[in-house]
Amino acid sequence: MKQSTKWMLTAILAFTSMTTQSSCTDDDGIIMPTHEGTVVVDCVKPDYLKAGDKVALISPSYFTPMENVEKTADVLRGWGLEPVIGPNVGKIVDGQYAGTVSERISDIRWALGDPSIKAIICNRGGYGSIQLINLLTLAELKASPKWIVGFSDISTLHGLQSRAGVMSIHGTMSSFLAKGGLDATSTLMRDLLMGYVPRYELPAHEQNITGKASGVLVGGNLCTFVPNLGSQADATKGKDIILFIEEVEESMHNIDRQMRILQMNGVLDRCKGIVLGEFTDCGTEFTYGSVEAMLHEMLAAYHIPVLCGFPGGHGDVNLPIVMGAPVTIDVRNDGATLEFNIEGTQREIRTAEITTTPTPVAFRMMMAGKTDQGLLGMTVE
Repeated sequence: MKQSTKWMLTAILAFTSMTTQSSCTDDDGIIMPTHEGTVVVDCVKPDYLKAGDKVALISPSYFTPMENVEKTADVLRGWGLEPVIGPNVGKIVDGQYAGTVSERISDIRWALGDPSIKAIICNRGGYGSIQLINLLTLAELKASPKWIVGFSDISTLHGLQSRAGVMSIHGTMSSFLAKGGLDATSTLMRDLLMGYVPRYELPAHEQNITGKASGVLVGGNLCTFVPNLGSQADATKGKDIILFIEEVEESMHNIDRQMRILQMNGVLDRCKGIVLGEFTDCGTEFTYGSVEAMLHEMLAAYHIPVLCGFPGGHGDVNLPIVMGAPVTIDVRNDGATLEFNIEGTQREIRTAEITTTPTPVAFRMMMAGKTDQGLLGMTVE
């Protein structure tokens, strides 16, 4: 036998041996790969806030002008809370980042490590939280359970919190609170922090898929959490999940691509239901008519309820939701309900009755980090 042939047979036998030891064999003797065990997401609820509590303002991703941060601090004082600004807030690196990676992670640890700080509000999303995944440990997040508030790029931190076993709030940030904090998006987030839990009643949507389901709410901004699959920030590994999805200024084909990645990784198989938030200024290159119609076609095969049109994400109304919380969605022909099964004073909110002043598209895109122009020198009026 030639040496090369002998080497090849040895390698094949060794590989087969390894595969057999770590895989399952069906009745036909075919080697089937084992599937990674799912994670049970079981989160504790941080304490609700009370008058006088300290709230940290930090910037884990892109830069926010200090004038906006100071305006947000004024809003928090008006709510009876005491704002404290992270030591590195206001710094700018490479024209966009709110400091170096070490500076941004330092501010998170500062807020977690101070027992007098009861909640953490992020100043802005944009990009950068993925750089922090392997630097934060789930143990340090679990050791100091506090509300972390934000959306968009902050979806990564929500994933880390859920995997650490701590609930968090997908809600508005400093860049919008700086407008005055009097809109429903802001006041409902304030009320949630203080223990008033919304029970959302939504109008009917033509792309809804009816049904009722319960599970743990995970997800956020689609193009933020999909790249985290397989990392310690991946809360979609959990079984019996309700997946929340929103996006801003993405093409239909890229949204489809991200959904196919979820599909191929078994995430959609683990969903008990799906909540589709806002798809703000997204593409229309296909003839579906809407992103929701495109997703309806894909998700119908799973025979799970799909709640469309939840006003959460990058739209003018961004209602707060509790990530990592057990929720129930009830999608009917005449409307839908999203209910959080957690301790607190339950309060019904009819989303169809909430109105707001439109935000300029350019500003929304800038906040989401979807344009080349930064926020340097740009403040909220």
